[in-house]
Amino acid sequence: MTLLVKAAREGQTIARVTPSTAGWQYVGFAAYRLSEGDVVYVYEKERESCIVVLTGTVDIEAGGEHWSGLGSRDSVFEDAAPYALYVPPGVKTTVRATRSAEVGVASAPAKGTLPVRLIEPAQMKRSTRGKSLNTRYICDILPQTEPAESLLVVEVRTPSGHSSSYPPHKHDADRLPQESALEETYYHRLSPPQGFAFQRVYTDARDLDETMAVEDHDIVMVPRGYHPVVVPYGYDSYYLNVMAGKCREWHFHNDPAHAWIIERDAR
Repeated sequence: MTLLVKAAREGQTIARVTPSTAGWQYVGFAAYRLSEGDVVYVYEKERESCIVVLTGTVDIEAGGEHWSGLGSRDSVFEDAAPYALYVPPGVKTTVRATRSAEVGVASAPAKGTLPVRLIEPAQMKRSTRGKSLNTRYICDILPQTEPAESLLVVEVRTPSGHSSSYPPHKHDADRLPQESALEETYYHRLSPPQGFAFQRVYTDARDLDETMAVEDHDIVMVPRGYHPVVVPYGYDSYYLNVMAGKCREWHFHNDPAHAWIIERDAR
């Protein structure tokens, strides 16, 4: 099975991954394009959700509450954080676009111990990671320091000609505190949109070794292994990461063959 999920160029559902289609246990993700007045219904009986307003503006109803005018960006490449809504399992949610919008919906197993809550841009930690041509810009939408049962959600902007998720790292072994086992999806965007980037997913044994040319709106599934991204000159990259596993902690292991890069940059 290929790890690349190609985007639909028309229709409301851009791309979708479920545990069933991915052949794994935890992570689900779907991206939707909405015209003004369009509606998406979100309902997960046994899974929590994080609805991310990637672009545009929407109204959301969930659990008897209503939020109007959610949305802070015209493009995911703006230097700004998004709005998001955390939704526990068993809560019917309606997302209605008040202008053209793009929405991402992440999900993972949960028991329903937390309430619905709005996550505003000002609550999200933003940071810069890496050096030189490995510099990228991070926005923690739903990190492990904020309440959720399984989900971890983060977005990353990578400038033209830079690498990202690099040096290569993995999180597929249950050996805390050195490493945690987390499934992951990458939802890719490119600017200008006709661009492409490269993502490799590989293991030490090379029993999994797949290199993909990803285009605008494609999803890459990372069930295990290292998973670096490289962006060609002339195009900027954005991706929305969703992670989940048995333990809601992100601990990763760098590929030993490339760990020297971190040591050099630390000098």
